[in-house]
Amino acid sequence: NLEETLQGLAKAIDFLTDIVADGGEVLFVGTKKNAKDIIQQEADKCGMFYVVERWLGGTLTNFSTIRKSIKRLQLLEKESSPLYESATKKEILSLEREMIRLQDLNRGIKDMKRLPNAIFMVDANHESIAINEARRLEIPVVALVDTNTDPEIIDYPIPANDDSIRTIKLIVGEVSRAICDACSIAYADGAVPVETAEEETAEADVTTENREMAEDAESKEAGSERISVEEEKEALSKDGEAQDFDTEKVETVEEVQEPDDVAKEEKKS
Repeated sequence: NLEETLQGLAKAIDFLTDIVADGGEVLFVGTKKNAKDIIQQEADKCGMFYVVERWLGGTLTNFSTIRKSIKRLQLLEKESSPLYESATKKEILSLEREMIRLQDLNRGIKDMKRLPNAIFMVDANHESIAINEARRLEIPVVALVDTNTDPEIIDYPIPANDDSIRTIKLIVGEVSRAICDACSIAYADGAVPVETAEEETAEADVTTENREMAEDAESKEAGSERISVEEEKEALSKDGEAQDFDTEKVETVEEVQEPDDVAKEEKKS
C-alpha cells in the first residue's frame, strides 16, 4: 500500500530531521548486497556514519572496545608509527594486512566518537543483531519493513519492498536529502556538537601553525640565499685582489732578474 509507505516515510523523516537539527547523529546500516553502495553513497552525502560490511557484535553495546579497535587502526595508518620502527619485513606485511582488515570492518564509523541518536536501516530481518543492540540501549530504529518483517520491533517502520534496488534508492535518497537540509539548519542555528566544533578549531590552529612555519622557512631560505650571494661576491673580490697581487709579484721578479740577464750577456761578449 503506497499510502502507508508515504505515511511511514513522512513520520520517519520528521523524526530523523528533528534529531539532526538538535545536533544528533544517525547511523545508516545496510549490509545486504543490494543496499551497500546506496547506503554508503547517501550517508556520505549527508555526512552521517554508516555500516555496510558485516555488523560486528557489540558495535553499540560494547562501543568502548570498538573505539580501541579504531585507535589501533589509526595507529597503523600512521607511517611514522613506532610499530614500524624495528619491525621486520614479515612483521610489516602482517601489520599491513591487519590495517586492511580493520579498515574494511570500521569503514564508515572510524570517526564516530559516541553512540548514534538513531539508526536507519534497509532490511530489519537482515540486521537483527543491530536491532537487538539498539533496543537494549534504547536507541530508536527507523527501517524499511517488508511483508515478512514484524513492524512491532521497529520504532518507525517504513512499509516497502526491501529487496528492490529502485525502492531502496528512492527511500534512502529521500531520507538523505531531508537530513542534509536539517544539517544546514543545525549549522545555521549553531546546534553543532561541541566535540566537532573543538576539532574544527584545533584543525584550523594546526593549519595556521603550519602556514607560519612554512613562511618562517621561506624567510630563512631567502636570508641564506642573500648571505650566499654576499659571500660569493666577497670571495670573488678576494680572488681579484689575489690575482692583482700575483701579477705585481711577477712583474717585480722580472724587474729583479733583468740586471742579471744583462750581466751574463756582458761576460759572454
